[in-house]
Amino acid sequence: MEIFGISSQAFFGQLLLGLINGSFYAVLSLGLAIIFGLLNIINFAHGAQYMVGAFIAWLGLTYLGINYWASLLLAPLVIGLVAAVIERTMLKHLYKLDHLYSLLLTFGLALIAEGVFKNFFGVSGESYEVPELLQGGMNLGFMFLPIYRAWVVVASLTVCLTAWYVIERTPLGATLRAATQRPDLVQALGINVPVLITSTYAAGAALAAFAGVLAAPIVQVNPVMGSNLIIIVFAVVVIGGMGSILGSILTGLGLGVIEGLTKVVYPEASAVVIFLIMVLVLLVKPAGLFGKQA
Repeated sequence: MEIFGISSQAFFGQLLLGLINGSFYAVLSLGLAIIFGLLNIINFAHGAQYMVGAFIAWLGLTYLGINYWASLLLAPLVIGLVAAVIERTMLKHLYKLDHLYSLLLTFGLALIAEGVFKNFFGVSGESYEVPELLQGGMNLGFMFLPIYRAWVVVASLTVCLTAWYVIERTPLGATLRAATQRPDLVQALGINVPVLITSTYAAGAALAAFAGVLAAPIVQVNPVMGSNLIIIVFAVVVIGGMGSILGSILTGLGLGVIEGLTKVVYPEASAVVIFLIMVLVLLVKPAGLFGKQA
């Protein structure tokens, strides 16, 4: 059976690849959307946090024997703590200034992190073994489904939907939104607003680290893996609507699938299709598909 002139296995294989890429786009853009939507910070260090998360997993396994499952918890925790320190010592001074200042600061931090890891590990990349429990695959008849790839999609969707539910449907999420919009009133109720803000930035960074650990067995762990991805993720956030949690999730998944299908129909356009969509969306709806007009 052929679809668009290629075998069904090749077609569904590209569709799966697009869904996997979309899962990474969704998790990373979710972290960006949380940080921008609640704190109004354009976090250009997100790609570096994703990269360092992958390196924590690789270094932990290589030198300390820390397995993949422990790294899924350890890397987000470490990056979250580092992000909390960055927010308390640097970013908190920029909240009343233009967005450009936070973008330049986080961009500088990303360059520093990338430079340090290039100095120690080069740019060739390190391989990370798929955990034994998730090795192998299943023959579905129309395609071969690697178990780890399926796990990436399920884990990404679970994290994304959980984060959306917490922010949009729980008292904690309501308090977070209130703390960023009217911190004076929330502070008057006895709630520690600075701690909430720090925790929000740390959570967004932790999502990037979680995505990095998920990506480690699929891509080569290298210092430029974040910078190669962050521009696409920013495009996803812009298309979905800056600060829109649900928009980032749905747009990330959708654009990943579109990118995968483009590789089937017209491979030459696959590298630019997301940016073409971004241009069209901005022309029609500048606030993004799920964003609100200012």
